[in-house]
Amino acid sequence: MKRQFWPAFLALPLALLLSGTATASHFERLLQEWPSRQAVDSQHEEVTLTSHSPFMLSDVGEGPEANPKTEISVDLYLPETASAETPVPAVVLLHGASGVSSSRELLYARQFAEMGIAAAVVDVFAPRRDMATGFIDRLLNITETMMLADAYTTLKHLDERPEVDGSRVALMGFSYGGMATVFAAYEQVAETLAPDGQRFAAHASYYGPCIARFDDNEATGAPVLMMLGGEDEITDPERCREIAREIEEGGSPTDIIVYENAYHKWDGSRPGPYRIGRNLAPCEFRVDEQGNAREGLFGLAMDGPFMRKVILGLCSESEGYLMGRDDKVRAKSNRDVGELLRQAFSDHGSS
Repeated sequence: MKRQFWPAFLALPLALLLSGTATASHFERLLQEWPSRQAVDSQHEEVTLTSHSPFMLSDVGEGPEANPKTEISVDLYLPETASAETPVPAVVLLHGASGVSSSRELLYARQFAEMGIAAAVVDVFAPRRDMATGFIDRLLNITETMMLADAYTTLKHLDERPEVDGSRVALMGFSYGGMATVFAAYEQVAETLAPDGQRFAAHASYYGPCIARFDDNEATGAPVLMMLGGEDEITDPERCREIAREIEEGGSPTDIIVYENAYHKWDGSRPGPYRIGRNLAPCEFRVDEQGNAREGLFGLAMDGPFMRKVILGLCSESEGYLMGRDDKVRAKSNRDVGELLRQAFSDHGSS
């Protein structure tokens, strides 16, 4: 493992760990070996929430045609210790392009619940089946902005639940969801989708492609962790460093960790390496101050599925990228995410 950016997440003294409503042991467990797949079988509840489906950020607030309401379903895992008297921190999980997986999003959620942290798994694709069902069509029609709308809707719900500490909710995303997780750290995104002021306490992105930059780089102030595989061809470390530098300048401490010899989706279920999909690494976009996503060469806006298909078809590469499970890398990323969450949840703890 090689750190390629600022070592932002340092060990905290025990005094900080004792602050807040969660116990110190919960934070310490994040740095130890996480519960095994066989050891976790947490109960969960299915929560229905009203979100929206804006194609681009600029569509928010443009009326029901551009920003239609969408009923979403969230799998919420609550630890046994959660109550109004002892509210717990939480993590919102955003899936990748293949959707929610039992070996990734649902497993992480159960592990968090076992460690005393609530977890909410958002399924962005399921409630939008009328928009797309196939792998490619979903990526063309169900956008990162819709994913972000669902994430902030879920954050608002958690903030309203007495057994969850709404000031200590982190966002964690994988690949497609990892890209959205980084977007959520920009104040422009947060203010547009959560004007009431809810903000995530931390952002953890797993192998999210670094293909979009924001003209307004003001960030929310919450720490951002970007984790990349050294052999992952869909993530460009140099581009990720540029984005991380802009987020840091915007006010959020940012860390990049590169796991040497790791492929995309090192925490999946299938050993590798194997090659899939189209490679988006060559694509470059800008999000302007009005919330329009534009490609970098001509400034064309991706304002609908047709333009999105044309632009992504021109900039992406057909040979795809390598994927493959690596349990050793997963153990390392568990510890690194654990350190991020330990610091974020401690910093936001109430005395």
